Amino acid sequence: MRYAPLMRVGYARVSTIEQDAERQVARLLELGVPEDRIYSDVGFSGAKMTRIGLDNALAAVREGDTFVVPALDRLARNTEGALEVIRRLTDAGVIFQNGTTPYDPKDPMAKLFFTILAAVAEAEGGWISLRTREAMARPKVRAKLKGRRPKLSERQDENIAKNMAAGDLTVAEIAQMFNTSRTGVYRAQARHQARSAKKVGE
Repeated sequence: MRYAPLMRVGYARVSTIEQDAERQVARLLELGVPEDRIYSDVGFSGAKMTRIGLDNALAAVREGDTFVVPALDRLARNTEGALEVIRRLTDAGVIFQNGTTPYDPKDPMAKLFFTILAAVAEAEGGWISLRTREAMARPKVRAKLKGRRPKLSERQDENIAKNMAAGDLTVAEIAQMFNTSRTGVYRAQARHQARSAKKVGE
C-alpha cells in the first residue's frame, strides 16, 4: 500500500561539459518537477559509461509517479536506449512524460506511442547496418580498410571525442569520417581524455 503522495521526478542530460544543463532544469521546473527531484548527468559519453543521475532518477520513482524529461533525446543517446528506459518505467507502472505530453502505461495511446518508438529503434539499427554495408561495398573503402591507417593528430583526436560526446553519429560513421577503424575511434577518444586529464592535473 502506498502512503506517500505521488511524485514528479525529472531527468536532464547534457552530452558534453561545455553544454549547459540550466535550460533543461528550468524547463523541468516549468513542468512542475520540484527542484530536489531533478537528477542530471553532465559529460556523459559512450554507451557503456554509467549514468548515475539517470540511475538515481529511476530509483526514485514508484508506481503512479511521473518521470519527466524536457525532450526525448535527453533520455538516451539513441531511440533504442530511450525505449529501454521507457519500458522499465512502464513495467513499474510509472507515467512517462516527454515535455508536456504524458504517456500513462494504462492509456491505449501510450501503447501506440511505444509501438511507434520500437519501430523507429528497429529501423534506426537497420539504417546503420545498411550504411555500413554500402560503405564496405565500395572498393575504395575496402582498400582503405586493408591499408595501414594514418596516425591521427591531436586535433583529430579532439574532434573524434567531441563527435562521440555529441552522440549524433554512430561509431562506424565517425570512423569512416576520419578514415580510421572503430577501434581507432575509441583509442582517439581515450587519448584525448588522457590529454585533458593531464592538463587539469598540471
